[in-house]
Amino acid sequence: MPDLTRPEHLPPLRRVGHKGADHVAPGNTFESFQAALDLHVDMIEFDVLRLRDGRLVLAHDYEAAERHGVPTLEDGLDHFAEDAYADVELDVDLKLPGYERAVVDGILERGLADRVLISSQYLESLERIGQLAPQIRRGWSVPKVKRDYTRSVLAPAAYAWAQVMKRRLPAQAARFIESGGAEALMSHIILVSPRLVTAVQEAGGQIYVWTVDDRNRIDWLESIGVDGVITNDPRLFGEAGA
Repeated sequence: MPDLTRPEHLPPLRRVGHKGADHVAPGNTFESFQAALDLHVDMIEFDVLRLRDGRLVLAHDYEAAERHGVPTLEDGLDHFAEDAYADVELDVDLKLPGYERAVVDGILERGLADRVLISSQYLESLERIGQLAPQIRRGWSVPKVKRDYTRSVLAPAAYAWAQVMKRRLPAQAARFIESGGAEALMSHIILVSPRLVTAVQEAGGQIYVWTVDDRNRIDWLESIGVDGVITNDPRLFGEAGA
């Protein structure tokens, strides 16, 4: 049996709730964020999207925004500025480029910069955030896709493509972090390997893995030393290692 204990020299695994706790309550809602808080996550990930009418809301996509009432960016940031969330970090995931200033200004106005990481698949967004607020951590999200193709009929092609990218990503991610492009890598689990973890951390960055809804995979990721695991079901963290 492989050794699935976490390396002793690393800090504890960061437990990250995807959209709050999307398998407990509808994601990107106050109910979901409360569920994640109740399950003792270390970080809450939520999405920011600009709707066609110009409003910024906490939503993963337009369909989700229409399906159930989602908070505005202002209401969401006000919520996370409350004392109840004072010990929780935030991963603010920008779904599209173009509204970086509004997000950064909202974070700074509420004094949240020291516990926020802004992530994006778009390099131009990460560059813009670095210009606007170099004190805010940034996470480069890979791969650049609109949805998780491993959960579709395109899964075989997705896995084949991932094997190629998996070989290239460690050096690419290390160069990007060393150059100051980001402070973290947000990687889909399909691209993760011990080599990638080592490359990112030796470059001075952190690595977070999304979206992991299986206890055995959480155990494995912890054993190879990733910094954080993002899951739809934070209840799994209580089972990890059991």
